[in-house]
Amino acid sequence: MLAQCAQPTPQAMPVVLSELRSSKTKKTTIPSSPSSTSPHAHQTLTLPQFLSMARKSSLLKQSLATIVVVLLIYAFLNTFLSPTTTAKLETALPSFSSASSISSDVFASRENQLHFPGKPVKVYLYDLPKRFTYGVIEHHSLARGGRPDEDVSKLKYPGHQHMGEWYLFKDLLKPESERFGSPVQKVLDPEEADFFYVPFFSSLSLIVNPARPASGSDKPVYSDEENQVALIEWLEEQVYWRRNNGRDHVIMASDPNALYKVIDKVKNSVLLVCDFGRLKEDQGSLVKDVIVPYSHRINTYSGDISVEDRNTLLFFMGNRFRKEGGKIRDLLFQLLENEEDVIIKHGTQSRESRRAASRGMHTSKFCLNPAGDTPSACRLFDSIVSLCVPVIVSDSIELPFEDVIDYRKIAIFVESNAALKPEFLVSMLRGITTERILEYQKELNEVKHYFQYGVPNGTVNEIWRQVAQKLPFIKLSINRDRRLVKRDLNVRDCSCLCSNQTGIITSL
Repeated sequence: MLAQCAQPTPQAMPVVLSELRSSKTKKTTIPSSPSSTSPHAHQTLTLPQFLSMARKSSLLKQSLATIVVVLLIYAFLNTFLSPTTTAKLETALPSFSSASSISSDVFASRENQLHFPGKPVKVYLYDLPKRFTYGVIEHHSLARGGRPDEDVSKLKYPGHQHMGEWYLFKDLLKPESERFGSPVQKVLDPEEADFFYVPFFSSLSLIVNPARPASGSDKPVYSDEENQVALIEWLEEQVYWRRNNGRDHVIMASDPNALYKVIDKVKNSVLLVCDFGRLKEDQGSLVKDVIVPYSHRINTYSGDISVEDRNTLLFFMGNRFRKEGGKIRDLLFQLLENEEDVIIKHGTQSRESRRAASRGMHTSKFCLNPAGDTPSACRLFDSIVSLCVPVIVSDSIELPFEDVIDYRKIAIFVESNAALKPEFLVSMLRGITTERILEYQKELNEVKHYFQYGVPNGTVNEIWRQVAQKLPFIKLSINRDRRLVKRDLNVRDCSCLCSNQTGIITSL
């Protein structure tokens, strides 16, 4: 390089120093090009100018070398890594191409299994014989003096706290374009389905026969038990039920006694239940099943968040005498019925009772929610849509949608033993400030849509979201069953590992 050549060697050092001393007077002469036509035969430069030119020449050569290297790299890539050559390399190097393929398959499989946003879980609606759907509605109507209808599909499900089974059925009957915001996709081909929904109206079937049949009725008595047995017979004929022993099927049994005769036949399925009060440990659990809310029977409160028109401290209206855990109701009646600014009275299911309950809940700060025959009751969800702060006295209660709702923000939990202490409950409630009550009401207003079956993006969509979240466990169970040898059937199944032995602590 010129820059390196211009540096003086040790032997030339005296000469260079001599030249530097006389640089003010002496000139260095460099011959011009022989073909130059300049009038000057020679160009005279000083030493600094000469060194500057040498450095510029060095930079120019480095730049040219860099350009050449870049061009060579481009030529190499264009020649050896063209699509055709890449395919040849993949054939020649199977380890790399296989690794790439395996990686791609793993990620694709994981995406299908976890169902990331944009890949909804697919649900197939069984076309059950009408005896299990509209036929139940027809028998309910006939048992109450109704007239037969040639087209039973025009019948409407009667108002009932277990109307969830009707809303889910109607949701899957809609065209997919009308199921706005649904976390699951309805499919018409069962081969595409992740889940199979069985739309048996199991809760309505329980109450088809009224306590007092319509006078003069000669209609045959409807048998819920016969329908339960017939349903199992129909399911066991379906290839998709037999394929996985019903594990990927979804069945609603919101009434605690629904499907009681055949529950062991459907316990592998995803059960939609209001609580586990009547289920054994190997029949239902939080691992595979979904807790759903009762359909509220009280009108939704439409007023402002306020305590101005809520003059009653605590309100309860319902059946005073219940069985099992509901026996606490009678004890609470005895403690509270004479308290000032507390309304607690016996009431049964009727239109007048619902109107009175609506007025009471809409004008009360707190609503008492003791256990019924089972830990949960419809009254809790009436309280929520009324913005009447629930006071829950039910030690074994399970609550819906707890992954998105923190119930401590919308309700007060009181242990049964504490609630039965004289003066404890009313003293605690009277000590809660107005500001705190308003905070409860604000939170209730934010979450009340989760408990409204008839509103867009309400209870129905949330139930489907909860079902979709069960898919990884269902797939695990199915694959596990396929590799295991069936052993002692008296041993509890692994799906009951999450026991429902719950208890509450007083939250204030």
